[in-house]
Amino acid sequence: MSAAPADRKGGEVAEEFDTDVCVVGGGPAGLILALLLLRSGVRVAVVERARGHHREFRGEILQPGAMALLDELGVLTGARARGGHEHDRFRLVEGDRVLLEADYRLLPAPYDHLLSIPQAHVLDELLDHCAKFDGFQWLDGRRVGGLVRREGRVAGVTAAGPEGPCTVRARVVVGADGRYSRIRRLAGIGAGRTEAFDHDVLWFKLTEHKNTGKNTEKNTEKKSGRREAGQESRRERARERPGVEPPLRDVRVFRAGGSPVLAYASWPDRIQIGWTLPHQGYRDIAGQGLDHVREQLCRAVPPYAHLICEQIRSPRDLSLLDVFSSRAERWTDDGLVLIGDAAHTHSPIGAQGINLAVQDAVVLHPVLVGALAAGDTGAARLGVFEERRGPDIAAVMRLQTLQSKAMLSQGPIATRVRPRLARVLRHTPLYRKVLHRIAYGNPSIRISHG
Repeated sequence: MSAAPADRKGGEVAEEFDTDVCVVGGGPAGLILALLLLRSGVRVAVVERARGHHREFRGEILQPGAMALLDELGVLTGARARGGHEHDRFRLVEGDRVLLEADYRLLPAPYDHLLSIPQAHVLDELLDHCAKFDGFQWLDGRRVGGLVRREGRVAGVTAAGPEGPCTVRARVVVGADGRYSRIRRLAGIGAGRTEAFDHDVLWFKLTEHKNTGKNTEKNTEKKSGRREAGQESRRERARERPGVEPPLRDVRVFRAGGSPVLAYASWPDRIQIGWTLPHQGYRDIAGQGLDHVREQLCRAVPPYAHLICEQIRSPRDLSLLDVFSSRAERWTDDGLVLIGDAAHTHSPIGAQGINLAVQDAVVLHPVLVGALAAGDTGAARLGVFEERRGPDIAAVMRLQTLQSKAMLSQGPIATRVRPRLARVLRHTPLYRKVLHRIAYGNPSIRISHG
């Protein structure tokens, strides 16, 4: 990796960086890919618009498949030591009734749970690992403004930031910059948006009340013990105390009419809540005032009604997300490949976002290493990534469509039949097969150590 002053524009010196792969976007997909490439001896520059990782993230749940791959990379233990919550089940509830349930305790240990962990913890750990390699360049606080092209192919990016303009020249550019990918737009690739999940999500966080006095000291001791335990699960610690079962934690979806509400514990003492609404439907609710919004939220998630009344004091406490599914019309160009949400975007149903990002990076890694070694980074060679990964993404989209129908379907027949059918299915091989698919995606995806 080299950097040198370039042309002066308006008194500013534009830096130039030369590398093998320029990854645009320092999220899970981008940094995992960077770490894998660095371990294979490939030079990598990551261009990230934000400064640091302590910005607002919403997707925090790791599926077992993502945990297993992060563990193999040596990243999971350090990330968990920074703090997180295990969740044993995913449950769809309506009042006191459980309509559907996915019990992760049926999966083999040690990945027999979901893990709610701030993305910042995972990204900071990944960045620490990447920084150990001489071939790594972290260019944060830089917004990409254009693609560098040479002889009709993508050969880098131009960006601007607090330090001034820069140019990163690379043999391959990877667009890992999310669902509204700037790299995808600059390359002239259509987003391929569909309305299979035609909804918005009103997202917010609540702070759980803390105890005082001795109880607070106990809570502090528990948190300290959790950090020291690292990857060790609550159930493993409970085995050291025979007869003591750790309390269950659930990721719950509350059925509130036709508008399900997702709720789960988030580290250290937050509750993440996402209220699913028909696309642009929030406008009518918000038009009746904040008191009406609070009233509707309290009805939707009664267990948190008192916290909602106390803590939702302004519209600024709420974030409205446009949620959609998409698959870019193509994932590659000569010298360019898209990954993660830039290539395919999914609804929050089933908490698949990070899982898919991690697996994308693992699948793309050997494709890139092979292309660089062969001196062929054309669209056809890089397109092997989409050929290998496309069927998995299509399968996830089909599964999410079924999950959406199960969550949103109404009527007394569906409400009566669904719990009974779920109880019967739980005792069949099909239940474990579907659970394993949701938890792991394609189980054959493995990290290449070549």
